[in-house]
Amino acid sequence: MRISGITIPDEKQIAYGLTAVFGVGLSRSKAILLELNIDPAVKPTTLTTDQENAIREKVESFQIEGDLKREISSNIKRLKDIQSYRGSRHAKRLPARGQRTKTNARTLKGAKKTMGSGRRKLEKT
Repeated sequence: MRISGITIPDEKQIAYGLTAVFGVGLSRSKAILLELNIDPAVKPTTLTTDQENAIREKVESFQIEGDLKREISSNIKRLKDIQSYRGSRHAKRLPARGQRTKTNARTLKGAKKTMGSGRRKLEKT
């Protein structure tokens, strides 16, 4: 089963498989299946063609994949352009929502960079 160019894994339950599509999380996936009266525990291989088409139609009615990524990047660009605090944090690749940076924040800051090799002994002259 494919939805907007993404293959839904056959070995996972349909509720978890739909989360492979960018913009569809577990809660949205379960809400879609509940609305369409489809068991969330069923595997994608056992779905009928009508059920597949209904799921595909419902998922594609949301903003997903490329459109959603474009909107997110344009929102970040707008924040940078108006020189807001959040925009400057994005530009500096630092956390934008008030998290501490003395420790943690490794996801955005990257791996630790060691500065120097410690204290040096003063040589006698």
